Order: sequence, then structure tokens, then C-alpha cells
Amino acid sequence: DIVEKSEQKAKAEVELVQTKEAKEAVMLELEQLSNFNAELHQSCDFVMKNFELRQTARDEEVEALRQAKAILSGAKFEEFLQQ
Repeated sequence: DIVEKSEQKAKAEVELVQTKEAKEAVMLELEQLSNFNAELHQSCDFVMKNFELRQTARDEEVEALRQAKAILSGAKFEEFLQQ
């Protein structure tokens, strides 16, 4: 009976160690995921904060390209500005 109890105790201790190691691995993964989430959140905040500014800059670039295309196609710049 004592031998049986000792074996059960040894198995339980092994399971306890394995469970603690698994818990540590899960906690580490959760910490890494939390850090990744924070980085993504920061990146998204930056994109959302600067969206209007970036959109305006892209619109200005497109307009400049249209003007350059019109000039290179032989159109008069003054006519283009009146549009």
C-alpha cells in the first residue's frame, strides 16, 4: 500500500512539474501575443491618425501627375488650371 501511494505521489509530482512547465510556456506565449497586439495597435493608431494627411498627399501627387501628363501631351497649362 505504501509502495502504491509512493508511486502515485511520484506520478503526481511529475504531472505537477509538467503542468507548471506548460503553464510557463502558455504564459510566455500570452505575453508575446500581448506585446504583438500592442505593436499592432500602435501601428493602426498611427495609420488612422495620419490617414487624412496621407490621403491629401496622395491626391496632390495624382494631380501633379495629371498636370505633367497634360503638359507632356501638349495641352496648355492655363487651360488645365481652369478645370
